[in-house]
Amino acid sequence: MQTDWIFIGIFLLIGLVFPTVPLVAAFFLSPKKPNLVKNETYECGVETVGDTWVQFKAQYYIFALMFVVFDVETVFLFPWAVAFQAMPLFMVVEGVFFIVLLAGGLIYTWRKGALEWV
Repeated sequence: MQTDWIFIGIFLLIGLVFPTVPLVAAFFLSPKKPNLVKNETYECGVETVGDTWVQFKAQYYIFALMFVVFDVETVFLFPWAVAFQAMPLFMVVEGVFFIVLLAGGLIYTWRKGALEWV
């Protein structure tokens, strides 16, 4: 019984040591020569003008979320479509329910106007 917990403890110890050792080593071994030019904000080689902190519209975030939702939908529906002929009726109904649920989310997002690029 205790041997099972020893393996879990060793696994946790290794999980903590592996990421910590390189970070600590890099902190102590890296050269530290700060100067004014290195501390400036770098934007693609162009000198910054004005405030460098710019807020992005939330619409970009909504577009990214919609892409992720439909990308995940594709990953889930591809095996379902491949094995469609060998499925029982219950699995077909669940797949159709999944598609209807995602279509409802798309219609909701569309009606809210989140998909209009401004």
